[in-house]
Amino acid sequence: MTGKTVRVRFAPSPTGSLHVGNARTALINWLYARHHGGEMLLRMDDTDAERSTKEFELGIIEDLKWFGLDWDDFARQSTRQERYDAATERLKASGRLYPCYETQEELDLKRKILLGQGKPPVYDRAALDLSADEQAAFVQQGRTPHWRFRLLDEPVEWDDLGRGHVHFEPGHLSDPVLVREDGRPLYTLSSVVDDGEMFITHVMRGEDHVVNTAVQVQLFQALGYDVPAFAHMPLMVGADGKALSKRIGSLGLAEIRAEGTEAVALAAYLAHLGTAIAPDGSEGMADLARNFDISGFGRAGPRYDPAELDTLNAKVIHHMSFDTVKGRLAEAGLTEADEAFWTVIHGNIARISDATYWWEVCNGKIDPAIEDEDRDFLAQAAEALPDTPYDETTWKTWTGALKDSTGRKGKQLFLPLRRALTGRDNGPELRDLLPLIGKERAETRLRG
Repeated sequence: MTGKTVRVRFAPSPTGSLHVGNARTALINWLYARHHGGEMLLRMDDTDAERSTKEFELGIIEDLKWFGLDWDDFARQSTRQERYDAATERLKASGRLYPCYETQEELDLKRKILLGQGKPPVYDRAALDLSADEQAAFVQQGRTPHWRFRLLDEPVEWDDLGRGHVHFEPGHLSDPVLVREDGRPLYTLSSVVDDGEMFITHVMRGEDHVVNTAVQVQLFQALGYDVPAFAHMPLMVGADGKALSKRIGSLGLAEIRAEGTEAVALAAYLAHLGTAIAPDGSEGMADLARNFDISGFGRAGPRYDPAELDTLNAKVIHHMSFDTVKGRLAEAGLTEADEAFWTVIHGNIARISDATYWWEVCNGKIDPAIEDEDRDFLAQAAEALPDTPYDETTWKTWTGALKDSTGRKGKQLFLPLRRALTGRDNGPELRDLLPLIGKERAETRLRG
């Protein structure tokens, strides 16, 4: 494929919402394409008419756009049945697709027998030995065939960008069913036809598709398509090392977005997950694409830890300029927030929504946290408040005077003041907050 434009695809099924595992696959495809100056196709694998919905499709598109991904082409499998039918006829004509009449119960029994004998549950190709009369008899019984692809008895191998060299010996794989009894193609066939006719050069997906790929390599060849390069990535696990699948309901992109996670934080986290590089929160999407290296991923299943994502999300916000967030602050109701306010508070929030609390600290009413044993001290502090105007030196001047007059110092001096002025034990520097709070609010809070 030397000299060809890199062309990848992300092909979700619109039978549910996009979750973080899907998002990582989409991101890896996008980063690889953009790093190599290539193209990305978004293809809806919507042949499951019973479960696919327009609502899910629109939700996937919305989530991908929020995530910062774009695409150069779009397709739906539901509009391409005639292409799958044409491929089916070519395979039949070449003798590589053959009809099978076993019922599901009969196939399950064969599988159990083989497993009981300690053998791999490989289809025995009994249908290839059926005579025309035997096939006709099955049809007369009302059986409609499903169609299997006859694999060649030769090894299948490729150099995988994620797993290294992959090798399958002949006889270890079953001839796959490509067409159901009702004539609908299975994923194995429709995916290959689409990838071949849409000139996909690289198929990048989870390692759970490796066996599919071993079959699809021969299918690409049988249909006369170029075989793409493959990258099978390790599947993510939870922080506890267990599969994410049982908890996937809480890992939807819509849920992650609603929690206040920044899209670029999620992208940076997933782009580096499983590599030796720890993101620092400064990278944008263009940086991630420019620095992307598919060879940097390890072979072990990377651990997805929401706590690590939260930490990175805070770092991303700490790097954000006021110009970047002012529109979103306005959407949160902070229409009067200015750069001075953002400069003071942004280093101490983990989500944009956290700014609302600090806006109230600086401009509204809060419940000061005051311990009974500190009331006399805070009353003294209120009396000692300097006259306005306040600037970055006011805090030092005021607390220095309190230290001399009360004998308090360190945590005993500063913590009661912070709790009374902000209602919290930690947050932005009071040196910077006090000028925004002002004398009147400060005095009211100190007096409880």
